[in-house]
Amino acid sequence: MAGPVTFAPDKWAYIRTNAWLAALGMAGAMIVLWLIGNPYVWTGAPAGLAAIGIRAWYLASEELVANWQLSDTALTGPGGRSVALNQITAVNIMGSFVQIVTNSGYKHLIKYQSDPAATKAAIERAIP
Repeated sequence: MAGPVTFAPDKWAYIRTNAWLAALGMAGAMIVLWLIGNPYVWTGAPAGLAAIGIRAWYLASEELVANWQLSDTALTGPGGRSVALNQITAVNIMGSFVQIVTNSGYKHLIKYQSDPAATKAAIERAIP
């Protein structure tokens, strides 16, 4: 490897992921209101949208700066997280996230990747 590779979160992947969560939240809230017999089922839609929208806005400043770096020996992430490459047992894709699973069972997420398949491939190539 020529030098460290950085996996930075993508703003559009963040927006896309939260749009899907909002759609699920809207539908879920409407279903709950329908099941309990509330005559104003439609209010679940703006409630679900508001809940996810506020959450996305609040967390954006933290989530969109959470970079991971891949070196010859380790994958280093935010908050002092570090995973030795020889300790990685699986690399999985979950939507726009890439999950790293270690020998000891710890799991780490590299979130909001524009091309999670490319991120997975780069990590798998670096594993000894």
